[in-house]
Amino acid sequence: MNILVLNCGSSSVKFQLIETSLKQIEKNIDRRLARGILERIGSHSLITMQVEGQPKVRMDAPVRNHRDAIGIIMRWIISSDSKIEEIKSYADIHAVGHRIVHGGEKFSKSVKIDSEIIQGIEDHIELAPLHNPANIKGIRAATEILGETIPQVAVFDTAFHSTMPDTSYLYGLPYPLYRRYKIRRYGFHGTSHRYIAYKYRQEAKIKREQINIISLHLGNGASACAIENGESVDTSMGFTPLEGLLMGTRAGDIDVSILEYLYHKEGLTYAEFDTMLNKRSGLLGISGLTHDMRELLEEEAENGDRRATLAIDIFCKRVRKYIGSYFVEMAGKANAIVFTGGIGENSAIIRERICKGLDSIGLKIDKNKNDALIGGKSGLISTKESKLKAYVFPTNEELLIARDTVRVVEDAPRRW
Repeated sequence: MNILVLNCGSSSVKFQLIETSLKQIEKNIDRRLARGILERIGSHSLITMQVEGQPKVRMDAPVRNHRDAIGIIMRWIISSDSKIEEIKSYADIHAVGHRIVHGGEKFSKSVKIDSEIIQGIEDHIELAPLHNPANIKGIRAATEILGETIPQVAVFDTAFHSTMPDTSYLYGLPYPLYRRYKIRRYGFHGTSHRYIAYKYRQEAKIKREQINIISLHLGNGASACAIENGESVDTSMGFTPLEGLLMGTRAGDIDVSILEYLYHKEGLTYAEFDTMLNKRSGLLGISGLTHDMRELLEEEAENGDRRATLAIDIFCKRVRKYIGSYFVEMAGKANAIVFTGGIGENSAIIRERICKGLDSIGLKIDKNKNDALIGGKSGLISTKESKLKAYVFPTNEELLIARDTVRVVEDAPRRW
């Protein structure tokens, strides 16, 4: 089956075209045919397309909305310009898999999309006001272009964390607030953490129930996840993606009383608080320079910028703090920590700085191995003597979405 995977953001659409089937999944021989991203929807958009094994194609065009964006993607896929041998017409796209950010407590697994499912996604818009509306636009655009008969599947970012116990997901608020409004920790990056658990199982040659790791998705958005016996038992992001680790522009964990204090001192409105915490804090807020870890490392190395170093150090300390917390929570059962995401996959320096001091829980990094694993490479970065192993695995959420799409369409049981 040729599966179109769509990840619709508020102003962007990412896609991958993946050839897979139940047999290919079993043998791990899925094939990515093409991928791309369309950015700045609502203005003059930047478009990048790439057929696997071919150079990237870049262009720009005015794009009003998600319907236009997905139309451009579809037309390119079937055009002679793309030269995708497997795709000659829309009929050669057999199903569409959608990344859906928030499924709340209603959706704990991937599902085939119908009117009831769309209503369920709409019901959770208040929990993900920037993302779920865009996800729905992607579903409707695919229906308009490919027809109502094409199977479409929703894969929820929150679903992997539905196995968390109430001791992990409840806040210390009056319990009726949870009962009335479902205020709780939901967690995000679930598809990425689930993929990393799958990759670790492959690497270690173990059963799903034997997976005991701490997964670290570190990018502009960042989260940690404790995976015990193959299931998520705790994660750092909470009711929204704001909680947890320090991120590119998000504050992470803070004392909420700070907001009341700033209200009296600065007279900030709710919208200004929201902008500050989500878009002006984190690495950007502390450094005053940038949210990009690569640029901060360059500033530190070339100019010795004190606040760049401070931002980096706080980022690493927060990650280390969560590793220690989850290691204890798992009663020392964790066999490995795994790095993924843009920073986790590509910054050997950050990985080394995060792991500094973790020899107290049995982790020792092999510097040569660590330095060699960047740019999409995967493997072990800890020493032979290290009791707690450390790995780098590039994430592949799109592959997991494509596989889930096949399983749902074929009504097959989900296996990693």
